[in-house]
Amino acid sequence: MAKGHRSQIKRERNENKDTRPSAKLSYARMSVQKACFVLDAIRGKDVESALGILTYNPRYASSVIKKLLESAVANAENNNGLSRSNLYVAECYANKAPTMKRIRPRAQGRAYRIEKRMSHITVVLDEK
Repeated sequence: MAKGHRSQIKRERNENKDTRPSAKLSYARMSVQKACFVLDAIRGKDVESALGILTYNPRYASSVIKKLLESAVANAENNNGLSRSNLYVAECYANKAPTMKRIRPRAQGRAYRIEKRMSHITVVLDEK
Protein backbone atom coordinates (compact mmCIF):
# COMPACT_ATOMS: atom_id res chain seq x y z
CA MET A 1 0.00 0.00 0.00
CA ALA A 2 2.56 2.59 1.10
CA LYS A 3 5.47 3.24 -1.27
CA GLY A 4 7.68 4.96 1.30
CA HIS A 5 7.88 8.25 3.09
CA ARG A 6 6.93 11.41 1.20
CA SER A 7 10.48 12.79 1.32
CA GLN A 8 11.85 9.50 0.00
CA ILE A 9 9.40 9.55 -2.91
CA LYS A 10 10.36 13.15 -3.75
CA ARG A 11 14.06 12.29 -3.57
CA GLU A 12 13.60 9.42 -6.03
CA ARG A 13 11.56 11.62 -8.37
CA ASN A 14 14.22 14.35 -8.36
CA GLU A 15 16.98 11.86 -9.21
CA ASN A 16 15.32 11.19 -12.57
CA LYS A 17 15.02 14.90 -13.39
CA ASP A 18 16.23 16.12 -16.80
CA THR A 19 19.33 18.31 -16.27
CA ARG A 20 19.49 19.69 -19.81
CA PRO A 21 19.06 23.48 -20.05
CA SER A 22 15.60 24.54 -21.16
CA ALA A 23 13.11 27.38 -21.25
CA LYS A 24 9.33 27.28 -21.22
CA LEU A 25 6.77 29.88 -22.23
CA SER A 26 3.30 29.29 -20.83
CA TYR A 27 0.09 30.74 -22.25
CA ALA A 28 1.60 32.05 -25.50
CA ARG A 29 -1.14 33.72 -27.53
CA MET A 30 -0.82 31.57 -30.65
CA SER A 31 -2.19 28.23 -31.70
CA VAL A 32 -0.12 25.07 -31.44
CA GLN A 33 -0.22 24.59 -35.22
CA LYS A 34 1.23 28.04 -35.93
CA ALA A 35 3.97 27.58 -33.34
CA CYS A 36 4.87 24.13 -34.70
CA PHE A 37 5.58 25.51 -38.19
CA VAL A 38 8.45 27.51 -36.71
CA LEU A 39 9.55 24.87 -34.20
CA ASP A 40 9.89 22.25 -36.94
CA ALA A 41 12.32 24.55 -38.77
CA ILE A 42 14.78 24.81 -35.85
CA ARG A 43 14.57 21.30 -34.33
CA GLY A 44 18.00 19.61 -34.34
CA LYS A 45 19.89 22.73 -35.53
CA ASP A 46 22.75 24.35 -33.64
CA VAL A 47 21.90 27.52 -31.72
CA GLU A 48 23.52 30.02 -34.11
CA SER A 49 21.77 28.71 -37.22
CA ALA A 50 18.47 28.40 -35.31
CA LEU A 51 18.71 32.07 -34.28
CA GLY A 52 19.43 32.99 -37.89
CA ILE A 53 16.37 31.08 -39.08
CA LEU A 54 14.17 32.74 -36.46
CA THR A 55 15.50 36.22 -37.20
CA TYR A 56 14.50 36.12 -40.88
CA ASN A 57 11.31 34.08 -40.58
CA PRO A 58 8.30 36.34 -41.28
CA ARG A 59 5.88 34.52 -38.96
CA TYR A 60 4.76 36.08 -35.66
CA ALA A 61 5.67 32.91 -33.75
CA SER A 62 9.33 33.23 -34.78
CA SER A 63 9.85 36.43 -32.77
CA VAL A 64 8.36 34.82 -29.65
CA ILE A 65 10.34 31.60 -30.07
CA LYS A 66 13.55 33.57 -30.71
CA LYS A 67 13.25 35.21 -27.28
CA LEU A 68 12.56 31.81 -25.74
CA LEU A 69 15.62 30.28 -27.43
CA GLU A 70 17.82 33.15 -26.23
CA SER A 71 16.49 32.57 -22.71
CA ALA A 72 17.35 28.86 -22.93
CA VAL A 73 20.88 29.73 -24.11
CA ALA A 74 21.30 32.14 -21.19
CA ASN A 75 20.10 29.41 -18.81
CA ALA A 76 22.67 27.02 -20.27
CA GLU A 77 25.52 29.51 -19.89
CA ASN A 78 24.66 30.81 -16.41
CA ASN A 79 23.15 27.79 -14.66
CA ASN A 80 24.94 24.86 -16.33
CA GLY A 81 28.20 26.54 -17.39
CA LEU A 82 27.93 25.31 -20.99
CA SER A 83 29.53 26.96 -24.01
CA ARG A 84 27.20 28.63 -26.51
CA SER A 85 29.11 27.24 -29.51
CA ASN A 86 28.49 23.60 -28.48
CA LEU A 87 24.73 23.88 -27.97
CA TYR A 88 21.99 22.62 -30.27
CA VAL A 89 18.19 22.42 -30.08
CA ALA A 90 17.57 18.89 -28.80
CA GLU A 91 13.80 19.20 -28.31
CA CYS A 92 11.22 21.86 -29.02
CA TYR A 93 7.50 21.38 -28.85
CA ALA A 94 4.23 23.20 -28.28
CA ASN A 95 1.43 21.85 -26.12
CA LYS A 96 -2.18 22.97 -26.01
CA ALA A 97 -3.14 25.54 -23.38
CA PRO A 98 -6.60 26.75 -22.33
CA THR A 99 -8.65 28.36 -25.09
CA MET A 100 -10.30 31.76 -24.61
CA LYS A 101 -13.88 31.70 -25.85
CA ARG A 102 -15.30 34.89 -27.32
CA ILE A 103 -18.65 35.72 -28.92
CA ARG A 104 -19.10 37.33 -32.34
CA PRO A 105 -22.51 38.88 -33.00
CA ARG A 106 -24.08 37.74 -36.28
CA ALA A 107 -27.22 38.52 -38.21
CA GLN A 108 -30.73 38.00 -36.78
CA GLY A 109 -29.60 37.85 -33.15
CA ARG A 110 -27.31 34.87 -33.56
CA ALA A 111 -23.88 34.58 -32.00
CA TYR A 112 -20.87 32.69 -33.32
CA ARG A 113 -18.11 31.48 -31.03
CA ILE A 114 -14.54 32.60 -31.65
CA GLU A 115 -11.86 30.45 -30.07
CA LYS A 116 -8.61 32.25 -29.30
CA ARG A 117 -6.15 29.44 -28.83
CA MET A 118 -3.07 29.47 -26.62
CA SER A 119 -0.06 27.18 -26.29
CA HIS A 120 2.75 26.22 -23.93
CA ILE A 121 6.07 26.27 -25.82
CA THR A 122 9.18 24.44 -24.56
CA VAL A 123 12.74 24.55 -25.92
CA VAL A 124 15.35 22.07 -24.61
CA LEU A 125 19.05 22.42 -25.51
CA ASP A 126 21.88 19.93 -25.31
CA GLU A 127 25.63 19.80 -25.95
CA LYS A 128 27.07 18.20 -29.09
